[in-house]
This record gives sequence, structure tokens and C-alpha cells, in this order.
Amino acid sequence: MNDRSIALNRFGLGGRADDPAIDSAQASARDWLVAQMRTYEPSPPALRYVARTDTILNDLADYQAQARAVRRNRPDGNNAQVEAAAASMVDEREVALIMRKETRRTLRSYYADAVKARVRAAFETSSPFAERLVHFWSNHFAVSADKISVSPLAGAFEFEAIRPNVMGKFGAMLKAAEQHPAMLLYLDQADSIGPGSRFGQRPRVAARQGGLNENLAREILELHTLGVRTGYNQADVVEFARALTGWTVPGIGRRTGVREVTGGFAFVPELHEPGTRTIMGAAYPQEGQEQAEAVLADLARNPATAAHIATKLARHFAGDAPPAAMIERLKQAFLRSDGDLPTVYRAIIDSPEAWVAEPVKFRSPWEWSVAALRALGSGVVDSGASLGLQDQLGQKVWKPGQPSGFDDTAAAWAGPDALMRRVEAAERLAQRTGVLDASELAAKLFAGSVTQQTSDALRRAESPGQALALLLVSPDMMRR
Repeated sequence: MNDRSIALNRFGLGGRADDPAIDSAQASARDWLVAQMRTYEPSPPALRYVARTDTILNDLADYQAQARAVRRNRPDGNNAQVEAAAASMVDEREVALIMRKETRRTLRSYYADAVKARVRAAFETSSPFAERLVHFWSNHFAVSADKISVSPLAGAFEFEAIRPNVMGKFGAMLKAAEQHPAMLLYLDQADSIGPGSRFGQRPRVAARQGGLNENLAREILELHTLGVRTGYNQADVVEFARALTGWTVPGIGRRTGVREVTGGFAFVPELHEPGTRTIMGAAYPQEGQEQAEAVLADLARNPATAAHIATKLARHFAGDAPPAAMIERLKQAFLRSDGDLPTVYRAIIDSPEAWVAEPVKFRSPWEWSVAALRALGSGVVDSGASLGLQDQLGQKVWKPGQPSGFDDTAAAWAGPDALMRRVEAAERLAQRTGVLDASELAAKLFAGSVTQQTSDALRRAESPGQALALLLVSPDMMRR
């Protein structure tokens, strides 16, 4: 791979047949990447018509209210009084069931529409390096749309919490991610109650016990900031969970007793555990919402956080076993700039370890499918070929199934069954594509650095369609 091919594929999302991308006569590969940090669009045209969080939450609250109406109007028992009551309830229950079905359809459409918009944004972008970083951070702060309350919000989480902060400070992105309703609902923070709070002291609430939920606190420490085994203990997790109480999504769920839908994150003082919190030796006497925000601010500046983020970024751009020198370089850039992400990105671009000629990463299903769609052109995207592609390939969009997100190593994606799925997908994509010369396309996609193995395979193909399918599953396309 030459520098131009590395910029297009390792740093970017793959070349496009109809987009010259880097003009080598005008800019170097590195300059092209740096320029994208200025031209990046947080809200590209592809995303401008997807539903926002406030709209989704109102529909989600309706869905939950309709479920309560169905349960409330369900007759129970066999005596005459219940039978008479059932007759009067049936109409209300049927109406509630119909409305619930319609609302469920709407909630599902939010997820599907957001996936389409994400694919379209990745296809159309003129800043593919910046777009790759959006996907990286969305996976770092993973939510999983497998959870019914999170599914319609997963796209809004990426579009509203991640995208606007990709070119800002890590601390700002951290705060936006942790306060977004998708994260609060995914990790059950919306139902967390301080045992000593005014609400937690109510007899019925206190009798339930278990009101404090530690999930968000633990994942912030373990996954989002410091990393595993980096100086905190279970007592710190509990103290942080207490500081986070009061962070909720009003109107969603029932445990906290807050029924009014405000359309987003809110701090509810009645749920907050009073008192100073001590976390990793530091005292936080702040009151209310500011207490947990102060903890987040300190975590964002912690050297362990810098090392954790540096390791993940180095792994993403320089190989599954990231070079120690590069990790240290990124860590120092993070600390020196107070978590300024563009400063860290420039350190990645300046790292020679990210520019080695041999491919260093195996493309994940998402990366491969985006690269394939960009290669084949807008006709394939418009045909709907992208729908269901991620399900087929085993990496459903925003559905990692775990707070740690999708794995970023070859071992997770390079098994025989996974490769066969790509072969089958490549054949279908090639069938949907108009006539393309695979050899000419390869020269554009890989900037004149196509391997001899791939060139020979394309030349021996029995048909243009077969050549195109072979290109999509070639080593050049599978790795970056």
C-alpha cells in the first residue's frame, strides 16, 4: 500500500469510483487527512430528516402508557362481577392494543431510518477520516439497540451526542454521552434511586430496596474512561453511583415516580443521594447534578484515561497489537492538550506506525460493507442493497450486545463462516451493480497499489460480474 491508498482505506472508509478523493498533484495524503478535521460536517444532509430524541421519547412514553392501559383493562377471575366489568373494558383494551401496535411500528421505523441515514452519510461523506472517527467513538461509548427502550434512540445517540463532539474535547463528548437518554436507559441509570434521597426514603420505595443502580458508574470507569484495573475499587463504583443519582429520563419507566416527559435528560433532586462523595481519594462536595459532572471532568483528565484512549486509537489505526511508542505519543498528546481530540488525531497522522505499507487491520463487517458500497456507487445504495447487509454479516448496527461495544481485532471477524458470508454478499452486490471494469475500479480504490494476487484473479475471472465479486472479497478489500 502506498500513502494514498493508506489514507483512503486505513484512515478513510474506502475509495469511491466517482470521487477522486486525494488529488496527488495538490495535496499529500497527510494534508488531506488534516484538512478533513476542518471540513467535517456534524450534521450532513443524510441525517437532517431523522427523528430527534425529544420526538422519540414522547412516542416511547406513549408506548409504555399504552402497555399500562392494556394491563389495566385485562379482566382477571371468573365471577359474574368480573365478567360484567370485562364487557365494558373490551373496547378500551382493544383501542390500547391497536395504538400500541402502531406506536411499536413507529419506534421500529426510527431505528431503521437511522441505520439508512448512517449508511448514506458514510457513503456520501467527503471527510471519510472524520466519519471513521464518528464510528470509532460511537463504538467506544456503546449502547445496544437490542434493548427495546434503546432501539429507537441508538441513532439519535450517535447523531446528537457523538457527532457534534468528534472535533472537540474528550470531556465534552464524555458528558454528552453519559447524559444522553439512550445511555441512561441502556445502563438502567434512569431508574437509579439514592437510598438516602427524599424519594428513596418513602416507605414503599425503601421497602423495595435495591434502588441504587451501579451499571453506569461501573462502565464509565471501566470502559469509557480509566479502563479495567486502573486504581479504582468497588467502593469507588458505589460512591460514583450515588453521585450519579438524580440523572434520569423523565416520563420513561415507573420506578422513580417521575411521569412528566421532558424530551431528554434531566436532573431530579428528589432522587439524588445527599452528601459528599469520595472517589479514588478525591472528595466531591458539590451538590446536585454538578457532583457527578465534577467526577466526569476529573476522569476525563486522568492519565489512565489518556492511556486507555490512546491504546484503543492506536489499535484501530496501527494494528491489533498496538505499538507502545505510538500509544505513548497519543497519550502525551491527550494530556498535553487537555483531551483535545483534533490534537490526538494529528498525533495519529504523524505516527509512522500508522503508515506501514503492509495492511495492519482486518476490516469489520461494517467497514467492509461501507467500503463495498462506496466502491460500487450510489445506484447500489439507492437500490436498498445496504438494508439487512449488517444482519447478514453478523455486525448489526448499534447492536453489540454488550457495553464494551464490538471487538476491534481480526479474531472477532475473520472466521471461515464470516468470510463465507462476505463472499455471498459480494456476489449479490455485484449482481445489483451495472457494468464496471473491476481492474479499472481496483486501480482507483487502491490508488495504484493493487496487489499482483488481486490483479491476476481479476484477469482470470470468467465474467465482469465475477471479477467485481472477486474484487470485493480480495485481500486488498478485506484488509486495510
